[in-house]
Amino acid sequence: MQDAQQRIEALRHEIEGHNYRYYVLAEPSVADPEFDLLFRELQALEAAHPELITPESPTQRPGGQVETTFNPVKHTVPMLSLANAFDREGLDAWDARIKKLGERSAFRFCVEPKIDGLAIALRFEQGRFVQGATRGDGMTGEDVTPNLKTIRDIPHELAAKTPLEVRGEVYMTIADFQALNERRGAADESLFANPRNAAAGSLRQLDPKITKGRPLCFWAYGVLGLEGVTRHSEALAKVRELGFPVWDEIQVVDSIEEVWALCEAYQQRRASLPFEIDGVVIKVDDLRDQEELGAVGREPRWAIAYKFPAIQATTKLLDIKINVGRTGTLNPLAILEPVEVGGVTVSRATLHNEDEIARKGLMIGDTVIIQRAGDVIPQIVKSIPEKRTGTETEFKMPAHCPECGSVTKRPDDNVAWFCTGGLACKAQLVRGLEHFAGRRMMDIEHLGTKLAAELVETGLVQDLADVYALTKDKVLGLERFAEKSADNLIAAIAASKARPLSKLVFALGFRDV
Repeated sequence: MQDAQQRIEALRHEIEGHNYRYYVLAEPSVADPEFDLLFRELQALEAAHPELITPESPTQRPGGQVETTFNPVKHTVPMLSLANAFDREGLDAWDARIKKLGERSAFRFCVEPKIDGLAIALRFEQGRFVQGATRGDGMTGEDVTPNLKTIRDIPHELAAKTPLEVRGEVYMTIADFQALNERRGAADESLFANPRNAAAGSLRQLDPKITKGRPLCFWAYGVLGLEGVTRHSEALAKVRELGFPVWDEIQVVDSIEEVWALCEAYQQRRASLPFEIDGVVIKVDDLRDQEELGAVGREPRWAIAYKFPAIQATTKLLDIKINVGRTGTLNPLAILEPVEVGGVTVSRATLHNEDEIARKGLMIGDTVIIQRAGDVIPQIVKSIPEKRTGTETEFKMPAHCPECGSVTKRPDDNVAWFCTGGLACKAQLVRGLEHFAGRRMMDIEHLGTKLAAELVETGLVQDLADVYALTKDKVLGLERFAEKSADNLIAAIAASKARPLSKLVFALGFRDV
């Protein structure tokens, strides 16, 4: 019992710290999967020891904390958090639970994507926008009305004159987020970890002019005070008629099987959407059913979020290695403690150049947040300096090429360091040979990455021109080469001699040409 109490208290303290950094500072200290594990462990311990549950526990309160910089706003109806399901079994369990509670054999469900943004409430009196607040801790939010008035998606006046409260999400598109981070990087400002944190940081500015300069968007997902509607989907249609952006593919289905099919479909579309979604929201469509099911703790019983496998994770930066590129560029590569991201085990990530390492403040040994979206090469989003132990070391670009030992240099007009060894550097020669033989260059069939490396390693090719000195007898001694494969390669090399001059210039791979 004492051990459980101590662990519960430790989890609450850690989760509160993460909530503060995520909701208030917009600087996450862990990736979502790590936070979810901590939260579910706390929920499980409290379920096993209900006598230890307190109203102050993070499991009993939606959202994060209220930032004292802004005036507090008491929500007339709490802005609750959603329970999560991470697989089909979780959705089935929720479906069975609400059927039992509602004494119904079936419900109709409204399904929409779960955009990764900042929840807000917009209050209208006599058709005029009078106040906007963040979710805060679910009971009390922060008054950010002047900042919300700078967002073009939010109308200032409505045709409806009855008191209304429209709830929705402030977000940033992926393209706008990337452009914002590029501008911040060029100005030596800290980078945002993801579009959600960029939106949160932009909305919580004391100067509305700063918010106005940020590309924020809004869409509505709910409304309070609307008369004459009986279904959630109907309410959203009315909200759209009032002038608010609403997801235009909201679907109403009759079974949890159809819900699951939509969850899988959204997961397939995830990488192609212009904004980030981290799941799908499923709500009982009938408003009377919603009222009957009610809420428990911080969560409405009538809604749930199916969470996608995370595209971000937290891990350790074990080392930074250098790969030498075709033109001699020294390309830093992060060696990571292996971690699963989006169903793939990641142990390496690109770092691009020295300036990016400095901009992200990375040190070898750091705890870092990494991300992998779609088929994009994994990248480090940011380090978490709060987790440093003092054993971390600073990374410096090498003075000599790790492949050939030649001196390295960084031209004044370039962000990259270069090996000065030219084709005397085997790494450059292998990549140069692979490029030379490529389909859009000299188009030498059968001469790919593995053969290029073997030709250089055996000394058969010490310069690109040596390709044309290769004979059948020379290549027969190479691994996996027999009579026919040797004949095919020599024939392909002979055919490449007929390529036009433009192909040859491209194939030689001059830097900046």
